[in-house]
Amino acid sequence: MPAQRLTEFLDNNNVKYVAINHSMAFTALEIAKSAHVPIKEMAKTLILKIDNETAMAVLPAAYKIDLAILRDAFDTENVELASEQEFARLFPDCEVGAMPPFGNLYELDVYVAESITEHPYFAFTAGSHSEVIRMAYKDYEHLVSPSFIILES
Repeated sequence: MPAQRLTEFLDNNNVKYVAINHSMAFTALEIAKSAHVPIKEMAKTLILKIDNETAMAVLPAAYKIDLAILRDAFDTENVELASEQEFARLFPDCEVGAMPPFGNLYELDVYVAESITEHPYFAFTAGSHSEVIRMAYKDYEHLVSPSFIILES
């Protein structure tokens, strides 16, 4: 079952979405395959420390994490991945590493890779390692009001 906080938020905002159950998977690429979601629609959620502040980044599933590129995107030398120990307590209703890209529900700033906006739909982990939510990207953007980053290699 997706994180209750997330589904209540979507339902209260009259957002149409599809919850997709799949076999247990942990990487965004494995999840897309298991859930039969096109890889171009699958997003992954990272928790970063940017200038010592915790923030959420939503990136394409196929993106290979490159901290140098992320530092350029955020225009700071101080960008690192938060450890599971650092962020697990921020998402009490989610399995560790399966947090949905709704930082606004968890009091985190949200940054979205601009390339994600190129597709009308996107999918993401919904609080567990066996469920995905797929919804219209425009609805997500309306609900979250993320900042955008450009990832150039």
